[in-house]
Amino acid sequence: MAVSTDVSTPVPTVRTAGRRSFGPLLLRLHFYAGILVAPFILIAASTGFLFTLVPTLDKIVYSSELTVATTGDATLPVARQIDAARAAHPDGDLIAVRVGEGDATTQVDFSHPSNPDLAHTVYVDPYTGDPAGQLTTWWGATPLNTWLDQFHRDLHLGPTGELYSEFAASWLWILALGGVILWWRRQRGRRTAKSLLAPDLAAKKGVRRTRSWHAALGVWLAAGMLILSATGLTWSGYAGANFAAALDELKGNRPYVTTTLDGTAAASSGGHHGSSAAAAPVDPAAVDTVLATARGAGLDGPLAITPPADTASAWTVTQNDNVWPVRLDSLAVDSTGAVVDRVDFADWPFLAKLTSWGINAHMGLLFGPANQIVLAALALGLITLIVWGYRMWWQRRPTRAGRRAPVGTPPVGPGAWQQLPTWGIVVGVPLVFGLAWALPLFGLPLAAFLLVDLLISVVRKRRTPPRVPVSPAPAGS
Repeated sequence: MAVSTDVSTPVPTVRTAGRRSFGPLLLRLHFYAGILVAPFILIAASTGFLFTLVPTLDKIVYSSELTVATTGDATLPVARQIDAARAAHPDGDLIAVRVGEGDATTQVDFSHPSNPDLAHTVYVDPYTGDPAGQLTTWWGATPLNTWLDQFHRDLHLGPTGELYSEFAASWLWILALGGVILWWRRQRGRRTAKSLLAPDLAAKKGVRRTRSWHAALGVWLAAGMLILSATGLTWSGYAGANFAAALDELKGNRPYVTTTLDGTAAASSGGHHGSSAAAAPVDPAAVDTVLATARGAGLDGPLAITPPADTASAWTVTQNDNVWPVRLDSLAVDSTGAVVDRVDFADWPFLAKLTSWGINAHMGLLFGPANQIVLAALALGLITLIVWGYRMWWQRRPTRAGRRAPVGTPPVGPGAWQQLPTWGIVVGVPLVFGLAWALPLFGLPLAAFLLVDLLISVVRKRRTPPRVPVSPAPAGS
């Protein structure tokens, strides 16, 4: 007996609710961030690689200024070296002296007539007192060092150019963490050290093999990318200002010695490459007394001496060794050799130490040549990672006639954010808002991405015709 079915009544279909997860949104976000942010990271990695060469290039380009041809048995008094520098450069106020030891020359800084951040540095042979050369420096950095540093930070475009490096640093950690999580999810059921850390050489040629190389290299580089992102953001424009404000609230800033002789605290100063007191005419005759006091107080290694700003202030002597183990103890000494104040690196707040270590590691100073080699390898690895990422994008492009995506399509459709679990939205929204406030160049692009993704989802739903229910054929037909 045939069973009649009313064709006007659609038969309900059974739909299995998909499991909600972060995967789709993470995959789509990783794809778009990789496409849009990668060019900025590529520039930062390329310029950063050049910056890692600075110590070697400085020794080649400025060998006559930075080093002496022959070391003697004893160095001349620093006051005589300052006099020799003053004879070679009569203009400007004395603002700092970096005492030479070993084969290093003594560097005597005089104020620059038009820019307080610049100095006219005279390099003096500490054994003979002969001037070895003169350069315009930035916080003690050579012109080549300064040029490559600014090229890395802002491409010599000023404040506008700084946005590129902050944008790259704000998203680098997202790409690094997201990539590791995605690779971990993909290895579900066969998570071994080999599957996570080594490329799958048996994978079929094409996007699968490229993704294997891309992901494995990304896991190896992940920790380095997180460190570069965090340390790079500390001196960025917007995120760096928020970081500085947080240090103020947590009392985690670098402490400075009190230089005023009446006991009131002096204003601290600092910067990317160091600090110096305000310039003022000063008699350098007391410098050797000040230096002897500092040496007697245990300040060994390379020292930077800053003259007093006025007669009511003391000299400052600071260790200038950023190589591990770091030596950054400082002393305030008056012209008679009496110690006014002392701040040792061991007494710095932990956050101040961590900031100093991170910045010096980012600049390739903390562990010397080994640090520079690791940074260079990390920069080259990051460049390779980006190239492989774009190769995947190209390999995924549709090649069949009539397709509308000639250069590739995202791996998941729009509206992926709607697949987040409820608890993820409850926890994630405040967290994302907090990150967006702290890292504006992460938050604004993320908001734009989610808005565009939502609009695309709405438009596609309107363009997609409604499904017409199909009635089952009568039984027995």
